[in-house]
Amino acid sequence: MSSVLISYYKAIEDSSRKMLEAAQAKDWDGVVRYEGTCAVLIEELRFKSQEHDLLPEHRKEKTVIMQRILRNDAQIRCLAEPWMAQFEHMFEGQPLVMH
Repeated sequence: MSSVLISYYKAIEDSSRKMLEAAQAKDWDGVVRYEGTCAVLIEELRFKSQEHDLLPEHRKEKTVIMQRILRNDAQIRCLAEPWMAQFEHMFEGQPLVMH
């Protein structure tokens, strides 16, 4: 079952890479789609990891994968900051509505 868990980490990394590629192309809808995919995979991983542990040989691989995901995330944030600033500027002076 440990190989199933590591496959989730790999799938999350793949989706993270696609998010970065979408951000580099300024495809913000694509970023949101891949972010949704990541969220679903993370929830599935969270559920599966309660039942099973990673084998020691997979723990190092997980660490390497997580480092790549974090690098992707940092790059996405750098690319998104100008877009977010523009987005926030669009709503300046608008009343804040809370539901």
